[in-house]
Amino acid sequence: MNKNKHIAPPVTLVVFGASGDLARRKLMPALYSLYRQGLLPPDFAVLGFARTKYSDEAFRSLVHDSLKEYSDQEVDESNWADFAVHLFYQPGSYNDRASFDALAAHVDELDAQFATEGNRIFYLSTPPMVFKPITTLLSEAGLARRDSDGSFTRLIIEKPFGRDLQSAQDLNRHLHQHFDEDQIYRIDHYLGKETVQNILVFRFGNGIFEPIWNRNYVDNVQITVAESLGIGTRGGYYDQAGAIRDMVQNHVMQLVALTAMEPPVSYDAKAVRDQKVNVMRSIQPLRKVGYAEGCVVRAQYGRGMVDGQEIPGYLETPGVAPDSTTETFVAWRMQINNWRWNGVPFYVRTGKAMAKKLTEINVIFKRPPLMFFEEVDNKFHIPSNEITLRIQPNEGIHLRFDAKRPGPELDVEPVTMDFLYEEAFHRESAEAYERLLLDALLGDSTLFIRRDEVEVAWDRVTTVLDSWRGQEEEALRTTGKPLRLPTYAPGSWGPPEADALLAAEGRRWRNR
Repeated sequence: MNKNKHIAPPVTLVVFGASGDLARRKLMPALYSLYRQGLLPPDFAVLGFARTKYSDEAFRSLVHDSLKEYSDQEVDESNWADFAVHLFYQPGSYNDRASFDALAAHVDELDAQFATEGNRIFYLSTPPMVFKPITTLLSEAGLARRDSDGSFTRLIIEKPFGRDLQSAQDLNRHLHQHFDEDQIYRIDHYLGKETVQNILVFRFGNGIFEPIWNRNYVDNVQITVAESLGIGTRGGYYDQAGAIRDMVQNHVMQLVALTAMEPPVSYDAKAVRDQKVNVMRSIQPLRKVGYAEGCVVRAQYGRGMVDGQEIPGYLETPGVAPDSTTETFVAWRMQINNWRWNGVPFYVRTGKAMAKKLTEINVIFKRPPLMFFEEVDNKFHIPSNEITLRIQPNEGIHLRFDAKRPGPELDVEPVTMDFLYEEAFHRESAEAYERLLLDALLGDSTLFIRRDEVEVAWDRVTTVLDSWRGQEEEALRTTGKPLRLPTYAPGSWGPPEADALLAAEGRRWRNR
């Protein structure tokens, strides 16, 4: 047993989809970084599995090239040589029993060679269509074992986890035929970001903030997850997903839960995830067909300029149906019906081809009565106090408050106190996949998604999807033509309808 609780135990990690983009860009650089930090044990093996035919040496060369291209650390060749001897590869099909029998034999060989004590982790870095075949064949090949006192078996599964509530429930039922819930690690890379984890520390570790983090002091909360690029060559995939499935159901819902949750009784997986689920259950579902019209805005970007280059509009993109109603932008006024947040709107938005790449949480506080500033307020707009939690880029926390400008007049102006992670700690935040991979190796599921968590998130999103479907059917019935979504210019902050969503209540988006 390791004396250092942060060093992973002996293990064989099998990566399905090892020749794919995610493995090359994120997983292998994260594993190499953990190795360089001494957080992997001497006894470990990584076995790549994919349809592409590689030898062990060819796979090691692929990983080496990936590290040089995508790792934020320069590859140390002597260190690399020590790491590379732990890398292996086996080609095979995701729905072929013979391939999985060969995989089982290979895993047993590596177990004996590296003394990994029968500990196995299977990482599904694959399209979701093969989640079921892979896990079924793992079971049939004897690899989906329940944990025992002497060893563990874990399954890490990437998003998208379903397309709606029914498909997510169906996938969960399937997985539970072969694995126990505590063996399943549903990954959301946003939860591996240091700044996301720091939301809990900021809220519950500082006595000056938690007492005012409620409906008595907070006017509204705004969460923005914006991307500056369009969908590029991913039209075929994206047209089947859209912004609400791709971002809201997972990343955005997680940010809402961490921002709004009650203090957990302890910092462990069950306590933290219990409180996140409670928040999601408190989000008012939009059950009525058409009800989303007053609470949710969706749109598509048109033709325009992004980073100095003209891009086609969404409907002009290869792979996208010309009459598609898939949204590239969504804004949602969420209502959280619990004691802490009753009456406080949570405005969330996410989109492609927006003004900049940005993820942040803005907690906007109520204005004071302004009795002292009544005369001043006739001349100047005195903005609300605001706390901004910047997730990316330039990770940090910003506190905005009002101060008097020097001079003989009572001239009030907002000022900001800034905390930046890199400046404060003189180091960049670790990559999200480093933290999540290490937690999975250590058996800490705090930053992973539990079954009820994913299902309640899908339940709330599915009510919006159902409402949109009703709108589309009504448009066809009354006009005989497909519904056309509002559009917005690339490089903007979204459609005017999203601004109107807030303006109707006397508020506006915080655009940076």
